Amino acid sequence: MRNPRLLSSVLLGASLMLAAAGSAFAGEYNLTVDRVTLDTGEFTKNGIGYNNSTEPTVLRFTEGEDVTINVTNNLSEDTSVHWHGLILPFEQDGVPGISFDGIAPGETFTYRFPITQSGTYWFHSHSGFQEPDGAYGAIIIEPQDREPFRYDRDYVVQLTDAHPHDGDRIMRNLKMMPDYYNRQQRTFFDFLGDAREDGLGSALAERGDWGDMRMMPTDIEDLQGFTPLINAKGPDQNWTGIFKPGERVRLRFINSSAMTYFDIRIPGLKMTVVQADGNNVQPVPVDEFRIAVAETYDVIVRPTEDKAYTVFAESMARTAYARGTLAPRAGMEAPVPELRDAPILTMSDMGMAHEGMDHASMGHGSMGSMPMDHSKMQGTHTMPDGTVMPGMAHGGMNRGDMPMDHSKMQGTHTMPDGTVMSGMMHGGMDHSAQGSMAATASDPFYAPGSGLVPSAANGGKFLSYADLRAQKPLYEDREATREIELRLTGNMERYIWSINGVKFEDADPIRLTYGERVRFKFVNETMMTHPMHLHGMWSILDNGNDAWDPVKHVVSVAPGTTVFMETEVDAPGEWAFHCHLSYHADSGMFRKVIVEGGPDDQRATLTTKREG
Repeated sequence: MRNPRLLSSVLLGASLMLAAAGSAFAGEYNLTVDRVTLDTGEFTKNGIGYNNSTEPTVLRFTEGEDVTINVTNNLSEDTSVHWHGLILPFEQDGVPGISFDGIAPGETFTYRFPITQSGTYWFHSHSGFQEPDGAYGAIIIEPQDREPFRYDRDYVVQLTDAHPHDGDRIMRNLKMMPDYYNRQQRTFFDFLGDAREDGLGSALAERGDWGDMRMMPTDIEDLQGFTPLINAKGPDQNWTGIFKPGERVRLRFINSSAMTYFDIRIPGLKMTVVQADGNNVQPVPVDEFRIAVAETYDVIVRPTEDKAYTVFAESMARTAYARGTLAPRAGMEAPVPELRDAPILTMSDMGMAHEGMDHASMGHGSMGSMPMDHSKMQGTHTMPDGTVMPGMAHGGMNRGDMPMDHSKMQGTHTMPDGTVMSGMMHGGMDHSAQGSMAATASDPFYAPGSGLVPSAANGGKFLSYADLRAQKPLYEDREATREIELRLTGNMERYIWSINGVKFEDADPIRLTYGERVRFKFVNETMMTHPMHLHGMWSILDNGNDAWDPVKHVVSVAPGTTVFMETEVDAPGEWAFHCHLSYHADSGMFRKVIVEGGPDDQRATLTTKREG
């Protein structure tokens, strides 16, 4: 149903923006979910798309609008649509088994919810592996007020990691052999090189450590052999955005990948980061940035020369790249950089650089029979739901004004083999004290000595989480009412991923109370980087900026680190909370969150017996 206000906003948006193919501009939206043929330029495969298109559909809303979206399932299997990052009633969140039953073949489900925010977001299926098979699109929400930055053109740059195998086959292969897709396994010649550089004894010891853990230092990506796409176009198909020299161009980067982090740069152009996960941040000029799976970053560039520039998105493990072009005219190209050398994980990335530890018993995150005993850390005790009892109360925690000297801490930590470690050598860092470290050589959101610490290809500025400061605080800065510890755990040999050593199917829900402010403590005990996504409520990343801590919907947790976020519990209902790596979520790194209480007109009828 159209109305004059919506029509005027659409006309204004059209005058400012070049919409990608498949964009919808109506007040009432219709989406069909269809089988399509995906052509990456390197392979073709059967996939899933919206409105019979392989290019991402772009939905454009206006802040303050009440939207109606009719989704018709033309597949032969159930489907769903999750509105990633949108604040809405839980029944409209689109997660089968938690917020609704899903959309059966041939049926139409109508979503209705108010738009209470602005910025760049995205949507995708939350059913099986339909998202990795192409079921994703973009959301742009125009603000009611003027943006705090200027731009002349606007492009969505939606990334994904298209794989020739379908999601079910990939999951079967990973379960059968976790390194099935690892094409960067180390060789005898790598060993000889390490021996020359570090000495034979050191090289043998390192190989022994990794062998004991039954892991490899090249295990950065579980999935390789993919073709990265920009707006459904492979590197040779060269997605192109047109500009006039001197124009300010807004690029809305969205990482819709199943498993892949990207390092993004545009050689010859400085990028100014103005938005993270849909929320405005104080501008940060950068040369390069890393985008986690499911994150969004908006940047503004201003090309002044009459020439083409390459948009280069390199996978974090340096196995593949997406490539597009900004140019004054169609058909122009710029040089495409070579892939850089692949990073190598270190013992720091395992949080395991300790003597006397039986690595073989770790099981990649100490899942199952030998959990890490956090009860011996500084007099704390972690309850089954993750709540940390006295000894780690928020009021006594380091919030940035009292730097913590971990070397002098006398707490102990019991490892899976029973070894008691002294101090805080577990590998987790308290990043809340390190917002001021953004300009140092080492990024505080990576373990010291990590092989994953990023650096800009041109030697310039690489964005860190520590650089992000909210443009305007969304909430009053107050103390959290309690803390919940979530250990990110797993068993690589069995390809099982979990939280606090428990898979989703065996876990109790996390229960929150409406009106409280909860501090989540992520402790990454695995060698993988996990993008953690809480549905329905904002994730306030503690990066030491206090009231100006950035507000996000995905928080990336690097190996061997501890990261804190806080959540204002203001959304009654049942919500999903999970790692956004598709095959990690499916194999157990997932929780249901139940928010109890709330205003009578918002209170949900909680179906606690339904575990998804």
